[in-house]
Amino acid sequence: MNELERAMLEEGRRPTIIVDDLHVKYRTFASGKPAAGSEGGLISRGHKGLREVHALKGITFTAFEGESVGVIGSNGSGKSTLLRTIAGLTPATSGVVYAEARPALLGVNAALLNELSGDKNVRLGGLALGFTPQEIRERFDGIVKFAELEEFIDLPMRTYSAGMSARLRFAIAASKDHALLLVDEALAVGDRGFRQKSEERIREMRASAGTVMHVSHSIKSILDSCTRVIWIEKGVLRMNGDPREVTDAYQENSRG
Repeated sequence: MNELERAMLEEGRRPTIIVDDLHVKYRTFASGKPAAGSEGGLISRGHKGLREVHALKGITFTAFEGESVGVIGSNGSGKSTLLRTIAGLTPATSGVVYAEARPALLGVNAALLNELSGDKNVRLGGLALGFTPQEIRERFDGIVKFAELEEFIDLPMRTYSAGMSARLRFAIAASKDHALLLVDEALAVGDRGFRQKSEERIREMRASAGTVMHVSHSIKSILDSCTRVIWIEKGVLRMNGDPREVTDAYQENSRG
């Protein structure tokens, strides 16, 4: 029985994301820079500096409607690769990902156009989310206020600090209730007040019957906002279950 069949047998819960025996491999230069074409293009096999990275090794789990699933692990463990694969941005080498709807990936590296002003990026981001021009106008002031950029929204994005840019990315993506939301370290920016506000918005989106997957190095953030946690280490799924049990085991392993 595969993971899809097992998930469908869960009584009373609707699966929204099913990951079944997922493997992701890619080639990178020895410096750590991904090789051009390493995710589907042609690669020069004769290049002496190339090596293969097995980023995800047989990951299997199911997320259900209404859940907020935290993803933890040490640097380079495959957390971001997992979210990018679920979002369809990184191809699977083998295994499959099933999603009830198109997942929205919210991360600090989400693309905005640096040469355009913040307000133009809000409008473009809203169109990318599927809003009509009228809907964008209705949400515009709320997005700018949430990002705390009222005094800077007419300036080019290239003049923003990393924190300002990340707040704007979060505010744009959080202006819509997503059926499937993937959050990659988006809450690790801004001051404590903004992080608390962001976490509250995540809880609101989860309450609206969506499913959230949240990658973070902050155990407190994971415990505050997640109903279940999976721990990935060196591309392998180590634990999947109660947030406190999984985070305690992860921290104990990290101290060892």
